[in-house]
Amino acid sequence: MRIRMDWKSIKFDWNRARAFLVTAEEGSLSAAARALKLAQPTVGRQVEALEAELGVALFERSGHGLRLTPSGHELLGHARMMGEGARALSLAAWGQTEALEGEVAISASDAYASYLLPPVLQQLHLVEPRIRVAVVVSNDLSDLSRREADIAVRNVRPSEPDLVARKVRDASARLYATSEYLDRLGRPETPEAFSAAEFIEIDDQGSLMGLLNGQGFALEGRNFPYRCRNFTVMWEMVRRSMGIGILDDRIGDADPQVERAVPGFDPVRFPVWLVAHRDIARSRRLRVVFDALAQGLGAAPGNP
Repeated sequence: MRIRMDWKSIKFDWNRARAFLVTAEEGSLSAAARALKLAQPTVGRQVEALEAELGVALFERSGHGLRLTPSGHELLGHARMMGEGARALSLAAWGQTEALEGEVAISASDAYASYLLPPVLQQLHLVEPRIRVAVVVSNDLSDLSRREADIAVRNVRPSEPDLVARKVRDASARLYATSEYLDRLGRPETPEAFSAAEFIEIDDQGSLMGLLNGQGFALEGRNFPYRCRNFTVMWEMVRRSMGIGILDDRIGDADPQVERAVPGFDPVRFPVWLVAHRDIARSRRLRVVFDALAQGLGAAPGNP
């Protein structure tokens, strides 16, 4: 038996509830304004109007910013339920469209976005010119449930139950340098012979040094004069003969300016996954882009 909603009992503007939710989640009116793409005074007025409509104070205002009141804490859970419901409605509506027209956002790392996606997207545009693609470049995991992207290229399998994924290939990362740089080093062939080599570290934790030393190298901090978390920038440094870097061999082997730097190096192996939200995976437009990516990145087309 369906319970009929008493719409007259709802005494507040739902848009103002959204302003309250985003302000609470983001921690400030300025951050909420950026998230909602509104002016900060507009968000502030919406929150104040909601407080007036509900007859409760939602935030305490001080020199340190905003802090939820006890009433605000109690109502925040209900606002979150409203936000999830609105997001579910948006995703369901998006998933129902069969039009091969509109925008699809793809999240990928800087290296994949720079070197592997362009030819795939170029071919997709020739086949489906009405589909527009937004490339979201991020080395962090995009939140597909919050629509930060529609499809993500990841190196880990998702654990979220509302996501679907397809493993497109097993990839390998190898060490590369220019011929000029290796000639300067005297073309070393053993880990010990690389004691004077310079490498480009890929993160703040010293992951590359740890990886290499685990394979018999004896490298120290002086062997890593550069550190860069952006793989595209790191690769440009390698191409300028500034040192040795590590990258997916599908990219490295295709670059005529570099060569594999270390004979016998055991490559780093990792999976490549395509991930999409379960609801929007029903969209024909999304399936076309998903399949194009799967084929271009190394897998046969098919449904996720």
